[in-house]
Amino acid sequence: MATLRRGMPSSRVLFVLSLALGAVLPAAAQTSSERPRTVAGVCGATNWACVAECIDAECVDKCLREDCENALAKLKACTEKAGCAPDDTQCSKRTCGGTCQRSFEPAPPSPEKERADPCQGVQAAKPPEELVGLWTLSAASLPEEESGGPERIEAQPRADYARTLQVMPNGCFVLRTALEEATLGQGNKLVVRAWGTLEVSDKDKLTLRTRDGQAVGPVCGDKRVIPLSRKKLKFRGGTYRWDLEKEVLTLMVDDATKQTFQFDRTPQEEGKK
Repeated sequence: MATLRRGMPSSRVLFVLSLALGAVLPAAAQTSSERPRTVAGVCGATNWACVAECIDAECVDKCLREDCENALAKLKACTEKAGCAPDDTQCSKRTCGGTCQRSFEPAPPSPEKERADPCQGVQAAKPPEELVGLWTLSAASLPEEESGGPERIEAQPRADYARTLQVMPNGCFVLRTALEEATLGQGNKLVVRAWGTLEVSDKDKLTLRTRDGQAVGPVCGDKRVIPLSRKKLKFRGGTYRWDLEKEVLTLMVDDATKQTFQFDRTPQEEGKK
């Protein structure tokens, strides 16, 4: 693991996340061009927009606990009771279709289409050449525990996900989180994407200004494209101190928490956006 420079806290405890790059899934069916009304107690666009801005697992956990945890627990209990085999991709839809539909926001057909290349046409300042490429999250600093507060040993409901940051030569970036069946229930997968522009200032400071996002993948037997920036679903963006050493990119949140993330440079498949 690279030594953190430029004042970054090398003594902070880091944990390895054992992540793998998740492929963007195709989507033939679309959701409403306007964000579906959030229904309390189910997983929906508000959760996915929250996930889109996360880097660490604790953040994803928090996003999925908001109204979503109980719904996912019910879906998991249904598939377990039905005895669905891990390799049976239709069992969940066949035996727990109703439970699955009640676990997620309704997604009526709409003109929303997948943005295959969200960085196409983006006009921004060119980033430093060494930042350009695909980066896979490999480690993150543990969040500080409040004095006397409960220590969470096992994350719920998240069980696994993959996180990548892609920086394009035109200054556009794409953040991707792959939510797998272990998180969303058997037969459900989403790749949550947020994209925008990357701005570098003061040599060691960068800001991610998110403009838009989508969640793409099969949910309850139907392939979906869920928009994440309608109306009140606005992205916060973030500013980080950055350092690059031996193909390891380190980002430290530029605030009092100084939470730190490390990304490994990853060979990119030709043609992948």
